[in-house]
Amino acid sequence: MTLVWATRGRSWGFRFLLDGGYRDPLPTYERAFAGVEDEGTVCRRVGTLVALRFPDPEGRRDEAGRPIPHDVVLMPPLSDGALSFEEAQGLVWPLLREAFERLWDQPRPPSRADVRRALRESAPPTQPV
Repeated sequence: MTLVWATRGRSWGFRFLLDGGYRDPLPTYERAFAGVEDEGTVCRRVGTLVALRFPDPEGRRDEAGRPIPHDVVLMPPLSDGALSFEEAQGLVWPLLREAFERLWDQPRPPSRADVRRALRESAPPTQPV
């Protein structure tokens, strides 16, 4: 998938679940979210990237009662169709919703294999993972 996805689960802390193909997604993530680190909801274009942050649409919270955010950096071609917050979230959440449902309540952070499996099991037949 052409995106970076960082979030947290019920009992595991904030981490990258998808790396967008980067060996280290942190520099791309930091560039996309620079200056809006404390914003609860974000949708902004930075060059060809789109930084998107939204609270979990299902209202999930971690063990401390904090809302779970989803931070996503979209890259082309996915970012091309993200012209507004609603369009960006509408592109991203259907791709991630079922996988996150499978991962968020695990007692330990999901491994890369766990994330790939959750995406594969939730992907439509024509959606490559």
